[in-house]
This record gives sequence, structure tokens and C-alpha cells, in this order.
Amino acid sequence: MNTGGIIRGTIGALLPAATAEVLTRTGVLGLAPFSEVVVRFFTLAADGGFLLNAADTVAAWAAGLALATVAAVLTGVLLGSVPFLNTAAGVVVEFLRPIPSVALIPLAILLFGAETQMKIALICYAAAWPILLNTIYALRDVDPLAKEALRSFGFGRLAVLWRVSLPSAAPFVATGVRVSAAIGLVVVIGAELYGGGERGIGVVLIQARSGGGSDEVMLAVALWAGVFGLAVNTLLQRLSRTAFRWHAVRTGDLR
Repeated sequence: MNTGGIIRGTIGALLPAATAEVLTRTGVLGLAPFSEVVVRFFTLAADGGFLLNAADTVAAWAAGLALATVAAVLTGVLLGSVPFLNTAAGVVVEFLRPIPSVALIPLAILLFGAETQMKIALICYAAAWPILLNTIYALRDVDPLAKEALRSFGFGRLAVLWRVSLPSAAPFVATGVRVSAAIGLVVVIGAELYGGGERGIGVVLIQARSGGGSDEVMLAVALWAGVFGLAVNTLLQRLSRTAFRWHAVRTGDLR
């Protein structure tokens, strides 16, 4: 990121923070002042109990996202490469995709209990859709001339898939993973809030609310979730630009 981008990003972060501080100090918003939330934010960094709960949430999020990525990419390659299967599975995909993960929490609890397996299952379900659809659409849009050129040299279906289709689709799959990473974080905290359990960031929020409604703790925990999401998105963006630099050059995205 260039200097101008850093300055704009800093202004974009400080302006809402200053606005929140003014609104809370003047009583317009009945919440803890933003400065107190920031203090609590750094206090939580030294709180062993919070760190253990955060580690449990991150572990479930990472496992669910990894499973979703593997399952969605494999399924997407199959559906995107075989038109008959894509047509046959289209109704099932369009039926399941709109179902919100939160609505499946009772079913997930019955199947897996209110612990890590339940969270991983819900994350996997919710995070799979962006990756699956990006994989299917990317494979559909692969340049047919490139595939025909390889076939004309005697390469088979699998060789064309490995040498042309997958490399062309990879940047779009990576974009799907970035979108799914954010979705997975929302789902794992929601599952902890509504599904119960003994560990996780959602459990910290429940305890803060039941222990007297300390809004500064709840807001500080939410701030930590936002910072984690931002860090993951930034990391995945940089990895994607590095791994698929040819795509970044073609689209002009070289920040």
C-alpha cells in the first residue's frame, strides 16, 4: 500500500472513532465511550481467559474454512467441468444456498452437540457457497481457444483441466475464499451466541451480558473480532496478489 493509501485508511479509521467518542460522551448514544472500549480492548490482550476463548473460536473457524475450501473446490471443479452434472445439481444448489446457517443451529446441535464439531459444520456449510459458485463460474469462463489449442496438441481432458482451466480459475477461487473467511467468522460467533457451549468469543459475549451487561467488554470483544477479520482479509489479499501476480497485472490490481 502506498503512502496515500495509508493516510486515507488512517483517516477512515480515526473519523468514525472520533465520531463515536463524541456521540457517547455527549449521551447521544447510551454506550460506553469509545476511549474506554479501546482501553478494554488492550486489557483483553493480556487476559488469559479471553485468549483461550479466542483461540477456540479461531481454531473452529480455521478448520471449518479449510474443510469448506477443499469440499467446494472439488465439487466446483466437478460441476464446472461436466455440464450434465452441473445441470442436474443446479436445483439442489439453488435450494440449499439461501438457507441461513443460523436456521440450522438446532439441527447442528442435535447432530454434533453444542461444541466445536457443531461450529465447524456450520462454518463449512456457510463458507462453501462463495467458493463453490466462484469455482463453477470461473471454469465456465475459461478461454475456449486456450483449451482448444491444448487439445490440438494431443492433450486430454485432465491435462487441459490441470494446465489451463485450474490456473485460470484459481484467482477467482481465492476471491471466494476471502469472502468465505469473513462469512465463517460471523457464523462461528453466531453459533457460539445461539448454540451455547463452554468456550469461544460468543461465550465471552454471553458472560459479559449476563454478568451485568458490561457494554464496554462486549464492544471490545466485537472490536477484536473486527481486527481479526481485517487482518485475515489483508493477509489473503496479499497472498493472492503474490501467487497470482499475472492476474493482478492484467486487472491492474497491483496495490
